[in-house]
Amino acid sequence: MNITLNKTDNVNGVITVEIEKADYQEKVDEALNRLRHQVNIPGFRQGKVPKGIVEKMYGKTVLADELSKILNDELFNYIRDNDLHILGEPLAVENEENKIDFEKDENFTFSFDIALSPEFELSFTHEDKLTYYHITLDEDTLQDQMNAYLSNYGTYEAVDEPALEDDLLKGTLTELENSEPKENGMVIENAIIMPLYVKDEETRKQLIGAKVGDKIVINPKKAYDNNEAEIASLLQTTKDKIGEIDSDFSYEIKEITRYKKPEMNQAFFDKILGEGAVSSEEEFKSKIHDLMNTQFISYSEYLFMRDLRNLILEKMKEVQLPERFLKRWLLESNKDATAESIEKDFPRILDDLKFSLAKDKIIKEQGIEVKNEDVEALANETAKIQFIRYGILNVQDEFLGDYIKNMLSDEKTINELYQQTINRKIIEEVKQAVDVEEKEITSKELSDMLEKEGEKEKKAEKETEIKAETSETETKTETETETETETETETETETETETSEKETENLKSKEAKEAKEAKEEKEEKEEKEEKEAKAEKEEQENTDKNQ
Repeated sequence: MNITLNKTDNVNGVITVEIEKADYQEKVDEALNRLRHQVNIPGFRQGKVPKGIVEKMYGKTVLADELSKILNDELFNYIRDNDLHILGEPLAVENEENKIDFEKDENFTFSFDIALSPEFELSFTHEDKLTYYHITLDEDTLQDQMNAYLSNYGTYEAVDEPALEDDLLKGTLTELENSEPKENGMVIENAIIMPLYVKDEETRKQLIGAKVGDKIVINPKKAYDNNEAEIASLLQTTKDKIGEIDSDFSYEIKEITRYKKPEMNQAFFDKILGEGAVSSEEEFKSKIHDLMNTQFISYSEYLFMRDLRNLILEKMKEVQLPERFLKRWLLESNKDATAESIEKDFPRILDDLKFSLAKDKIIKEQGIEVKNEDVEALANETAKIQFIRYGILNVQDEFLGDYIKNMLSDEKTINELYQQTINRKIIEEVKQAVDVEEKEITSKELSDMLEKEGEKEKKAEKETEIKAETSETETKTETETETETETETETETETETETSEKETENLKSKEAKEAKEAKEEKEEKEEKEEKEAKAEKEEQENTDKNQ
């Protein structure tokens, strides 16, 4: 066996693998022998099928399978042992010289196109300027959060006053018939109504201002605008029974309760933040502000990495990538992709690839490592931030531990945490090498900034699409004009089209090609193999009889 690499340029190469009969024959014989004991062929006992029949029926397929295994192993080993940094995966070179003839050949040569990662320099100096945004909660959002805690941790207390819109009314609903209690009709004790959520304005006005002991006639379907879920909740029944009920009801109010916000005292502070965490309203507000700010760390890192990406892409604009190979590989490796969709997304794909290569270079040159404890620490931080977003600031250690353990049991989550940890370490290294402006902005300013940038990106994408469509139209028009006016150009255009079509056909995978050839061989020799198998079977039967 012989393997060689021919670099056609700095980012493209061809690996050629020459396999001789001695490299595969033993493996083929072993595979055929295993198959001989497994196949079921009419007229032969299992395990007693003559080797010759098995070889004639399955020899070429087994040979193709074993060659494929050898190729995969040898390619992987060669790339690893020679420390080749490739992009994508090797693709079979498809041409007439590379065609395989399993019938005649004993020695085989396979060639594969590969894309090589480009060599490039990447350095940062204090002439490179980046901004790190420290994001803080704006005052309005902080006050909204304070109000939310006051709303969520208060209590309902009974009042002896006329009902307000957001009071909670509790009473007895009695089904009516001709303005009188219906015989054997529905009676619902402890029926709860909040005027605020009643849809019908007339009914809502009757409830607001009502007192304990008042009786009000309401129609549930009218009151809740035929909302089955709300009607079923009021009548303490199921939605499937709502259709049978269209009566008026008498509602006798037994109790009116009103929400009372908690006082800003030590008991309230302890309930939200834990015992003894703060001791005054000022400290409480400051603590809430600090805790809420932690959720913006990921946004700060995102903005810095975004700007760093733009800086790196500017530094790498002259770095060449194997674009033709990458387009072919993307087309072959993604069954849903089309040449048009790849062409449209290709600029972004190239930028993503360059940034990924740059990150790998920084990681290698700076000796960046991610340890298990790094990922676990970030998982702890991420879990706490998620609870903060839910408004939970005082999480019990046991519950938090179980939550983190569940996070770390998910492979996708672990990968995300790993990548975020890598990004943090890259940020730390880059911040030491460049000129960083530390800038404070509020969460409101962040929202406005991202909204404006989103509008710019959409506009830029639209302009790119228009340019692409215009370019395509101009190219088409130019081609049509040349075709009408110059016969020689027409011939050249046809030749280019044929070449393009051949290149498209060459995008078929090696496996598909081999499968097609194996199928054709099988169809051509099917009748011949059946006759030979029948003759050998008869010969075996005659031998058995003579014995």
